[in-house]
Amino acid sequence: MENSFWNMWQTFYQWNDPVALSIFGLFDIRWYGLMYVLALGTGYLVGRNLVKNGQFKMTLEQYDKAFIWVEIGVILGARLGYVLFYDPNVTYMLTHPWQIFNPFSNGQFVGISGLSYHGAIIGFVIGAYFFCKSEGIKLLAFLDFTTIAGSAGYGFGRLGNFMNERLVGRQTDVDWGIYVSGVLRHPSALYEAFLEGLVIFIILFWFRMKKTFDGQMLTLYAMLYATARFIVEFYRQPDEQLGFLLLDWLTMGQILSFVMFALALAAYLFFQKTQSLTPFNKA
Repeated sequence: MENSFWNMWQTFYQWNDPVALSIFGLFDIRWYGLMYVLALGTGYLVGRNLVKNGQFKMTLEQYDKAFIWVEIGVILGARLGYVLFYDPNVTYMLTHPWQIFNPFSNGQFVGISGLSYHGAIIGFVIGAYFFCKSEGIKLLAFLDFTTIAGSAGYGFGRLGNFMNERLVGRQTDVDWGIYVSGVLRHPSALYEAFLEGLVIFIILFWFRMKKTFDGQMLTLYAMLYATARFIVEFYRQPDEQLGFLLLDWLTMGQILSFVMFALALAAYLFFQKTQSLTPFNKA
């Protein structure tokens, strides 16, 4: 029985159908897409519940408006970030910007492939800035609040990567490895879902009422994410078009995470020194 379970697990990609539902054979709904819908839905509901319970001072109408602003920022930032950080055809893309969001190739609908988390964060902050400016809300306080909602849904996004056979791990011989094109590899997307998603959400949710200054939750999240991502990168296969970069073992994800951690730490110390004490529920 035990061997049968591990055999099924290790051959998951051989029998699993990435299509969750096909509508009349004309339109396929993939597990990948469903997981991202769950990610957005979970983040939205957690944030709305915090607002409803008075843990951030804004109306539900403002919250719904904010959700639209930041999601536009996330989508644009994630795609543009991938083009800038990972796409080997970055020069072509930047000189033909209409191709960045073109879901067709040779007349066939192939969707849009390639998103960057670090780019999504930048887009998120830009979207949040414009929303807060239009509503007269303190940006740092708002970003502190949204880190909890965002981390709540993050794990589903990584589950989507796993179901879609993306972000595969490095070669291994561990029992829980999974075969990808005949090679046993770490299920690194699941490691990311656990560490970067569930663990960070639990820490932030517990810490939310202990906040003492604006920007604390945001920078804490950035440091936690950067640390988790740096660790998981040791089990995740580097992007094929980039491979290993510095020192022949650092990946682009680790380099970006190192920069992210350094900036977040500097910002944490700066905000701690200059910001007035602001409990989470008094933002």
